[in-house]
Amino acid sequence: MTKQIGITAWGSVSALGTSREAVEHAYRTDRTFLAIDPQEMAWVGRLPADPVPAGSLAQRSRFLDQIDRSVLLSLLAVDQFWSDLSWSTTEPIGINIGSSRGATGLWEHYFQQYSEDPALGLSPLSSPTTTLGNISSWLGAYLAVEGPNISHSVTCGSGLQAILNGIAWLESGRCRYFLAGGSEAPLTGFTLAQMKALRIYASPEPADYPCRSLDSTATTNSMILGEGAGLFAMESAPDHALAWIAGIGCAQEIPTSPTSVSKQGKALQRAMRLALQEAELDSVDVVICHAPGTRKGDAAEWHAIHAVFGDKLPILTGNKWKLGHTLGASGALSLELALLMLQENQVFGIPFLKTRLSPPDKIRTVMVNAMGFGGNAVSLIVQL
Repeated sequence: MTKQIGITAWGSVSALGTSREAVEHAYRTDRTFLAIDPQEMAWVGRLPADPVPAGSLAQRSRFLDQIDRSVLLSLLAVDQFWSDLSWSTTEPIGINIGSSRGATGLWEHYFQQYSEDPALGLSPLSSPTTTLGNISSWLGAYLAVEGPNISHSVTCGSGLQAILNGIAWLESGRCRYFLAGGSEAPLTGFTLAQMKALRIYASPEPADYPCRSLDSTATTNSMILGEGAGLFAMESAPDHALAWIAGIGCAQEIPTSPTSVSKQGKALQRAMRLALQEAELDSVDVVICHAPGTRKGDAAEWHAIHAVFGDKLPILTGNKWKLGHTLGASGALSLELALLMLQENQVFGIPFLKTRLSPPDKIRTVMVNAMGFGGNAVSLIVQL
């Protein structure tokens, strides 16, 4: 790292809740927050409610038809901390919100309208509101800030890739402040059907823990989609920070399968080693795994972690068993878990895993992993 980059605030929404208090309480329990959707007959991780805070863009009636749910989730997340920041809006404030699918709900809505009766044409609101870029642009308009405004899709690595992009902007000196993270609203019929077609989705049968993330004894795939957003305020050399970014790494697999993730997790191995090298560490206290609950994906990550750390194996944990796989937002929500563990000096483990390592007396360094379709891998190390 050429500059000290600190995380000074964050906000999130997910199946765990729509406030910091709700999320912290959810992590202190051993229960999952996934539930069966009676319409789709599938397990999902849905927000417990749809609160729209006072002053939110979504309350302004003329915008209601223009906001995709992925945009709304990002607004709900930023509302949790924006008023507490002391950022000067006269300086450039960068925004980069990653999303695997973008404005999925609106796109499906307008496409269905067109498919049912092309002669009726389309509403002018169908563009550009159905594009990926509208998440960051709506957020910038909502906050009335000036600066670089970026959206991207690097599949499930999108949220952590946004953090990496923010670091690059901050280190370049072109921005002093940056908002980065991920937002995803994938609980639509078409998206759920896609995941089921890949034969990686969990069975709809009742279970205490329907997603068996990191469970080496699992005999079936058990990935479950969730919706959510996680946003982080990042600064270059702040006076105080909730945590510091110590090292980053990213790598790419050569496509060999539909997911392009090798059995050895080669790209993730490279990403983790790069992050450790930059942080000048040979191990960390905890690794928050990507671990979506797919047998091949979880096994590849397990192999990669053992190859990198050897006999200095950290504690392994994750959160997809609890809130679902939020695709492009998943890395951001894993980073939230890392910050909570650093702040509370507590490991939030996976209750159904039999093998657990004793936690250290003090949690100082946490690695967050993300792997995406297409074989991209990202690793990020945060520390106190």
